[in-house]
Amino acid sequence: MAELTLLQTKGLTRQFGGLRAVDNVDFQMNTGEVRAIIGPNGAGKSTFVSLLSGRYRATAGQVQFLGQDISRLSAYERVRLGIAYTFQITNIFKSMTVLENISVAAQSRLRPNLIPRTGSTQASDAVIMAEAKDAAETLGLAEYLDVVAGTLAYGHQRLLEVAMGLALRPRLLILDEPTQGLSDSEIDLFKDLIRKINQNATVLLIEHNMDVVMTVAERITVLEYGRILAEGTPTEIAANAAVQAAYLGARLE
Repeated sequence: MAELTLLQTKGLTRQFGGLRAVDNVDFQMNTGEVRAIIGPNGAGKSTFVSLLSGRYRATAGQVQFLGQDISRLSAYERVRLGIAYTFQITNIFKSMTVLENISVAAQSRLRPNLIPRTGSTQASDAVIMAEAKDAAETLGLAEYLDVVAGTLAYGHQRLLEVAMGLALRPRLLILDEPTQGLSDSEIDLFKDLIRKINQNATVLLIEHNMDVVMTVAERITVLEYGRILAEGTPTEIAANAAVQAAYLGARLE
């Protein structure tokens, strides 16, 4: 079966004053992949995925999702198409419970119109809660449903944010530094979770932890100075002399 292109960029560029954070990037990933983006600090990784998710508007170039040009769509509109983005820093409602947080995400998908249009149907509260509980269970948060989010340990707050993204039922889930601040045991669990999430969603992650990258990613894109330096499988990237010189060094030797 031919691979289906899910996401593609052509000449994607973002300028901040005199700084070109993303510079003429042509990028492509297929449905069902787990793709990692790596690179040194300042390489343009977070800016790049912000352009994909609609948080930033491109200075030049194009973003396509399932063949549709989405370059001018807002982040909200891209979520509706199936792109979910979790942040490098936790972005949760800390005064709300775990279940309420996830329900907000589920409701935005299942009940998009606060004032229903004539003839339209809206999901019931029971359906929304069921979807939220399902996402919580997938991320191992079922026992924390009634816990106020702000009182959770940091690692569980990160999991909650991913659960909120998962409740959107995305075609593409973008994870920005998902293991930052997690313990070794939490990281091991998270690697298993990425594989589980990948059963239903394509995953794109920015990650500095090379063990996570080499273990879960099928392909890796390396950015340097806002441009793609190299792409390939973990084995190919580990053996790439240019990547080692620019970023990885002896860690992969």
